[in-house]
Amino acid sequence: MRDTRESRLLLVLLIAIAFALITVDIRGGDESPVEGARRAAATFFGPVEDGVASAVNPVGNVIGAIRDSGARHDRISVLQQENAALKQRLGSDDRNRNRVRELDAMLAKAGAGQYGIKGAEVIAIGAAQGFSWTITIDIGANDGIKRDMTVLNGEGLVGRVTTVGPHTATVLLANDPDFTVGTRMEKTDELGFATGQGDRPLSVQLLNGKSRVKKGDRLVTFGSSRDKPFVPGVPVGEVVRVDPSGGDLTRTIYVRPFVGFTKLDLVGVVVVAPREDPRDTVLPPKSKPVPTPTVTVTVSPSPDTGADANADANADANADAGANDAATGTDQDDDLE
Repeated sequence: MRDTRESRLLLVLLIAIAFALITVDIRGGDESPVEGARRAAATFFGPVEDGVASAVNPVGNVIGAIRDSGARHDRISVLQQENAALKQRLGSDDRNRNRVRELDAMLAKAGAGQYGIKGAEVIAIGAAQGFSWTITIDIGANDGIKRDMTVLNGEGLVGRVTTVGPHTATVLLANDPDFTVGTRMEKTDELGFATGQGDRPLSVQLLNGKSRVKKGDRLVTFGSSRDKPFVPGVPVGEVVRVDPSGGDLTRTIYVRPFVGFTKLDLVGVVVVAPREDPRDTVLPPKSKPVPTPTVTVTVSPSPDTGADANADANADANADAGANDAATGTDQDDDLE
């Protein structure tokens, strides 16, 4: 189209009409005169837009995936945390099972000795209280705990209560160098005093220097006056070495404690002593030694060996026969002379 006066007037007219329609549409809202035209255009162009959208959707999906990658990363992190929590829960279940076994063993010990106990959990271990080998338990004076009470677990003697607070208490362990307890030998009733030696076996001084002791013998607590600080019959340990007496009035033996002091978790404080001395009934049954299998080897002679033996026997017989013949000939010569 050539740039003429008529074309410029037409362009100005179309622009004016467009502005007028825009103004009417804005003011009219839903009642706008152009609403019908808009609907008609949507009806006509809708399928076209769907087709274009279908063609463009793969690209849009990629863009959306990139946009959502942060959210997916967060989701992965959440799943990883849930997985870690699940593993931790499973681990705690294993720990709970171990604690149930510990509790059952401790209750069995208390039942065998007729000890009235209060269960406690070890919440601290170390020398913070001024001792070398101590633990802190989560019960105290408010729970009826007093100084110089015996502490045990499912394996045997743990120690004695030394300091008591309202909600916690300190226990001096039996392997502490400042710890001493009266002991009694199983069956023989030989008396002694056991002293802790840290991570080494307990040192026990037997009062009878001529007492017969051997490796594997076991000891229990002798008990104290009015059952404080020790009740009788609590398993202490097993003899691992015996020093020769050398004519001394006392005899030293070394005892491996039944309790593992580095892995304490649940313990029981004896709040009610037994009416009678349980003697050796709290000791676990002795394990029977496993017999060592013996192997008997039987050697059968081979046929070749038998043949060789026969050949040697025949050779010996022939030699003896020759010797006899020679002797006979000599005798005949003597007779002839």
